[in-house]
Amino acid sequence: MPGHDRNAGPFAGPDLHPNMNASDAMTWAEMMAVMKWPLVACLLLPGILVYYGLHIIEREVIFVDLALAQVATLGTCLCLFLGHEANDPHNYYWSLGFTLAGALVFTLTRPRGGPARVPQEALIGVVYVVAAAAGILLLSKSPHGKEELQKTLVGDLLTVSPGEIGRAAVLYGLIGLAHVLFRKQFIRLSFDRAYAAAGGWQVRWWDFVFYALFGLVVTSFVRVGGVLLVFSYLIVPAACGAYLAGTLGRRLLVGWAVATLAGVCGLYASFELDVPTGAAVVCVLGACLLGAAALARLR
Repeated sequence: MPGHDRNAGPFAGPDLHPNMNASDAMTWAEMMAVMKWPLVACLLLPGILVYYGLHIIEREVIFVDLALAQVATLGTCLCLFLGHEANDPHNYYWSLGFTLAGALVFTLTRPRGGPARVPQEALIGVVYVVAAAAGILLLSKSPHGKEELQKTLVGDLLTVSPGEIGRAAVLYGLIGLAHVLFRKQFIRLSFDRAYAAAGGWQVRWWDFVFYALFGLVVTSFVRVGGVLLVFSYLIVPAACGAYLAGTLGRRLLVGWAVATLAGVCGLYASFELDVPTGAAVVCVLGACLLGAAALARLR
């Protein structure tokens, strides 16, 4: 924070440091007033992203979330280009529509079985690049295009509201319930697709449902944390779980622990160093992945 004395630490009050200017000192209560809801968002919202990350890694479509997040952002950029304000509810509906269209594209391009002439990961990369370029073109006509583009990348966790967190939590709860009810279909498609295809399952349909629900998660989280944070929360904790645990349940627990640790440490670093919160959390997640890889190597 501007003027904040790092030597004092966020837990020290003005009484412990009489030489510190009272106007520059941030007390514990003041810090919590700023960080309370971002902390709740970092603890509550990434849980379902970690679960999805395990599926995404197993499906070997690592960048599908990045592409869907960028497609959702493209919908927002188009909405802004058409004259709507940044906080207009139309932004969400445009983002959701674009995301569902992206989910349909990824469903139709996923190979049924056997080697594909063009790997799906290549097509996912093309979708990401084209969506990013189109978004830049649209925002180039906006007077605040640079600020809007930065927000789509790193989000603005510090301004998250209780209402946004509540709505996202309800949505994620419903999506989590769908995964519980249809866990057999989703897990089988991700972890043993050949069996599902050989058993006469409606593979295309279940793939679309998977990507559509995933798109709902991405669309809502991009508005809070930005594209980079969505990708990091999805892949890094799941990758740490894959390094350190063998079963799906244990990988999920490790992933949740990593996401929680990174959220808390990232917020603390953001407060201490006065840097963007989303970027700080992403960097801490990267450090966690290095640590997990090193630990797995030692084991």
